Amino acid sequence: MQRLFEKLVGEFEHGRMNRRQLVTGLMAAAAGSAPAAAAEGGFKAVTVNHISYQVADYRRTRDFYVGLLGMRPEKDDGKQCYLYFGNENSHLLARNARNGGPTPRVDHIAYTIETWDKNAVEAELRRRGLEPRPDTENSFHVKDPDGFDLQISGKEMGKL
Repeated sequence: MQRLFEKLVGEFEHGRMNRRQLVTGLMAAAAGSAPAAAAEGGFKAVTVNHISYQVADYRRTRDFYVGLLGMRPEKDDGKQCYLYFGNENSHLLARNARNGGPTPRVDHIAYTIETWDKNAVEAELRRRGLEPRPDTENSFHVKDPDGFDLQISGKEMGKL
């Protein structure tokens, strides 16, 4: 338990967590249930950045979500388009299936994390044995424990 307290205080002292996160982590540790992110140096997801759909006909999917849920289509290139909803960055990415893959399917889900430092994020993902694959300057792909494609992104990824 002492090592956990020292780790949490060290994270705070090095600016990797704010005071509220420190107090929450210390309280949880004292109660015997430290949150995994605080105890293991993880990230804090703040929103779903996007969900990538591979579909048979992206236009049909686009029209369905625009008509039913009022999503705003952007970046339509004839093969895919972004369907924005909610906050300015959340979107569904409807795209025609690539490489003859099965349809329909969720290709991947991207989560935006609270703070983005490309080198620090890559180092943490590698420390966890996740083999990050760079996608943009603001994102990496990894596999979750069940083999699903997970994209970890900064707040600037995918902005209009």
